[in-house]
Amino acid sequence: MSSRRGGSSRKKGPTKGTGGQGRRKLAGRGPTPKATDRTWHKSYRPPAKQKKPTHTTDAVAGRNPVVEALEAEVPATTLYVSAGVEMDDRIRKSVRLAADRGIPVLEASEAQLSRLTDKARHQGIALQVPPYEYENGIDLVVELMSDWEKGYRKTPPLVVALDSITDPHNLGAILRSASAFKADAVIIPSRRAVGVNSTVWKTSAGAAARVPVGQVTNLNSALVEYKKTGIFTVGLDGDGDQSLPGLPLATEPLCVVVGSEGTGLSRLVSENVDQIVSIPIASELESLNASLAAGIALYEIARLRHEID
Repeated sequence: MSSRRGGSSRKKGPTKGTGGQGRRKLAGRGPTPKATDRTWHKSYRPPAKQKKPTHTTDAVAGRNPVVEALEAEVPATTLYVSAGVEMDDRIRKSVRLAADRGIPVLEASEAQLSRLTDKARHQGIALQVPPYEYENGIDLVVELMSDWEKGYRKTPPLVVALDSITDPHNLGAILRSASAFKADAVIIPSRRAVGVNSTVWKTSAGAAARVPVGQVTNLNSALVEYKKTGIFTVGLDGDGDQSLPGLPLATEPLCVVVGSEGTGLSRLVSENVDQIVSIPIASELESLNASLAAGIALYEIARLRHEID
């Protein structure tokens, strides 16, 4: 028998007083981190910095565009006038219109106006506008068709849909034609297409405030939903089977699709519209500008609907 007290019966484990700390140190560590997550490892990759969200504003620049925007009651936050600018009738009218609407009028330096208008030719005046608030492009057409079916409208709905238009001047001109020929809305995709910005406000001459602009995630999917409501869809293309003059569908609820500046209608859109419509032009001319084609088509539809002389 051992002379040591409790010799052979001594249990293994942490010595008295450790509380099992050594064993607990090994517990709860979880899986080994990846090499790219270990700051001491040569393969470590620091996480990408999160960009802070930015709240952008836009501005309409130039004396005539600012007057037109204020007359059209374009949403605006501030009117900026250059210090020492020559006060002509347009600037005086802009200041008066802004004051009547409760829009602050502030003095700004040339450098400030240049930054605000992204170095545009501002002529000493600029109107700051908030980001455009788009309508839901599906709900907009559904509501128009519902009103038509319930007899709340005298004329069938007319909508213009844009297939990846990227030039703001074209969007502005199309909005202007839409307003002139009584279209109810303009629909644009939310991606790979221009939105309503200061150039669009300027080119549209205030029409962007009169014609609702709706956004859709996917134009082709939107056209499928539109047809479910009973609205007809036609696409403008030089190789269309139907000629624009005397368009039979003009007097029906109608969505006119305008193709992009370079490639025209996309393949899927061409396959899904009810009809491809062409505008007769001189043979030596290859094609029409997107906004010009839209304006001609809207004029002919308005004529066939007897909305213009």
